[in-house]
Amino acid sequence: MSEQPARGGGDGGAATDRPASPLTARLKAATAHLPAPVAVVDLDRFDANVRDLLSRAGGMPVRLASKSVRVRPLIERALDAGFSGVMAYSPREARWLASQGIDDVLVGYPSVDRAALAELAADPVARRAVTLMIDSPLHLELIADAVAAVTAAGVTAAAGAAEPTGESGSGTPGGAADPGEHFASLSVCLDVDASLRLASAHLGVRRSPLRTPDDVGRLASRVARTRGVRLRGLMFYEAQVAGLPDSSPAVRLVKRLSVRDLDRRRPDLVAAARDAVGHDLDLVNSGGTGSLETSAAAPGVTEVTAGSGLYTPGLFDGYRAFRPRPAAFFGLDVVREPAPGWVTAFSGGYIASGPAATSRLPRVVTPGWQLTGSEGAGEVQTPLRRRRSGRQEALRAGDRAWFRHAKAGELMERFDEVHLVRGDEVVDSVPTYRGEGKNFG
Repeated sequence: MSEQPARGGGDGGAATDRPASPLTARLKAATAHLPAPVAVVDLDRFDANVRDLLSRAGGMPVRLASKSVRVRPLIERALDAGFSGVMAYSPREARWLASQGIDDVLVGYPSVDRAALAELAADPVARRAVTLMIDSPLHLELIADAVAAVTAAGVTAAAGAAEPTGESGSGTPGGAADPGEHFASLSVCLDVDASLRLASAHLGVRRSPLRTPDDVGRLASRVARTRGVRLRGLMFYEAQVAGLPDSSPAVRLVKRLSVRDLDRRRPDLVAAARDAVGHDLDLVNSGGTGSLETSAAAPGVTEVTAGSGLYTPGLFDGYRAFRPRPAAFFGLDVVREPAPGWVTAFSGGYIASGPAATSRLPRVVTPGWQLTGSEGAGEVQTPLRRRRSGRQEALRAGDRAWFRHAKAGELMERFDEVHLVRGDEVVDSVPTYRGEGKNFG
């Protein structure tokens, strides 16, 4: 690519109409035949982001966070390029991915969905491929109940098959069935609190109650005593490092302290789990797109996770560890010109999750235009105001304006399909999760 990565509104230069930027010109040309709203992923940028994430991990296996992609063909594309396994966000999603041939799916969040756990436990393909996340005895009990139900059903069926039929005088071919053949089992992983505690301050997200070696050891011991459930590993997600842009010296200080704190605590936590279950752990997961380098270099970590870096949404513009290379965009058609310097686009209210703040609004990619403070991104129409300075691209009724979502995979919940662009051509169109009729929350 010859163009530079886009950043937010794309300002810079005199306040006059100029030809469209290389990026928006390409997207416009590629999608001119498609109705808007339209979602696109630039494949050159996506593939470059894949390479960049793998490189930043320095050879450490990188698990793909599916919530940040939500397009199965693109998940498979990243796996083919070198990602190792998927981190799903629900058991139903994990089972579906396993049915599609993905053989290592770690569910990154606990579930109390009894029906989903029962279906997963009853599915031999999913049982082999999926590892469930827990952080409390309740989660473990629900999984154990699901395993026990499947095991009981299997044993009953085997016993019935083994009863003499009165014709051959024996049970199933080869003799009575072994109940052990029908015993289901599931792997679990413990989510460990990776937040930073400074005096009474909690810096990080509120996730797991497991923080000390005693916490981890107690739950791991319960896993060891639970039939049909095996502890596969531990997960540490240091959100205060991975999910925060380097916006100030204070934030950067918190990140350094967090990395140091977790590196100091992690070995004892891993040892506590290992001692409790009496075997080595298969995985110790850590990190995210914003912390790949520090997580991959941490002692005891066996794999890291990334996902948002594949699309590089708006919230990822402020990191120092990597160069933002936005790859996912959406286009809206301008339908009105309410006044000089104003246009209005159809649709666009794709607000990101998190605190209700301007940081969750879409970023305008078309140079010279911005959202308005009074209306923001609208439900079915979004007004844009011309900037007073900087490089500007002309927009008139009938033109297409381009945006980026603040977060990664959430954009795909708004579209049934996403168009894959190379240069100024759509080379493929693939369904999103929504387009495949999948809704995992």
